[in-house]
Amino acid sequence: MKANVLEAPDQPIVWKEVETPIPGPGEVVVKIKAAALNRRDYWISIGKYAGLKYPAILGSDGAGIVTEFGEGVDPNWLNKEVVINAAFNWGENDNAQGKDFKILGLPDDGTLAEYVKVTAENLFDKPAYLTWEQAAAFPLAGVTAFRALTVKAKAKKGDTVLISGVGSGTGTFALQFALAMGCRVFVTSGSGEKLDSAIQMGALAGVNYKAQDWAEELQHLSGGFDIIIDSALGEGFAKFPDLCKPGGRIVFFGGTAGDIPSINGRKVFWKQLQLLGSTMGNAADFKAMLEFMHTHQIIPVIDEVYPMNTAGDVIKKMGTSAQFGKLVLTI
Repeated sequence: MKANVLEAPDQPIVWKEVETPIPGPGEVVVKIKAAALNRRDYWISIGKYAGLKYPAILGSDGAGIVTEFGEGVDPNWLNKEVVINAAFNWGENDNAQGKDFKILGLPDDGTLAEYVKVTAENLFDKPAYLTWEQAAAFPLAGVTAFRALTVKAKAKKGDTVLISGVGSGTGTFALQFALAMGCRVFVTSGSGEKLDSAIQMGALAGVNYKAQDWAEELQHLSGGFDIIIDSALGEGFAKFPDLCKPGGRIVFFGGTAGDIPSINGRKVFWKQLQLLGSTMGNAADFKAMLEFMHTHQIIPVIDEVYPMNTAGDVIKKMGTSAQFGKLVLTI
């Protein structure tokens, strides 16, 4: 088969012949129809990610057709159209992943290839109302946003929600999910075009976080937030306790802008705020997300679709953060 192979950090990703995977006990081989990129693919490609190994076939998100299965796998999976949950070995604790947890695409070979080998327990039926491209776009970013909103933030109808950095894959899913839950949603971005897109999707207002008074403007527009969803951290994070209503929840799952800055802890305890870290989601979260998406007919936002053999160039585009929604690759 052919796959996108990263031989070393900061080296070109090459579309080349590699060995086709063979399923072991409990495993299947999926013929990839479409795959999607995540921010982790970019960080791995430049050598700034934990547990690096080379050569590597990146890609956590994928949708396709089961072509082979190993011992112990239900034969009914054969020829099924599936999506892949990229979270492997979550463990028994619903509150946090265990020590054996890993994400497809590193250390195991990922979905930016003609075929990928995964455990059968990570398969779910492809939603029939979605195209291959749409089905490939939601697994990792979707479950991350869904768990952040439902399990961590316990979002409900009428909550006022801020999505910080709405142009990302997780940001657009968080916007879609929160709107479907009946929340009042506000957004930030460094791009006026992305703010306009979010408002067209249903956000009540958007503020450019590059403006000096962005936090004051958000406070004026919203009246304060029950929930803030963030994937960047950095200096702007220090403003969030001020923006929260009493009892507010701040959920974060990334650090692209840096670390948590110095914050006024007195505001956190006096307002009884919660700072909640989150990472992806377990199988129950993934199943609940699929049911929610089907009920509300959520269609993932796709920025653009590219041929699979151009993955290297598309990952470089992700590094510029120019996209709104997901970048998808098809064979």
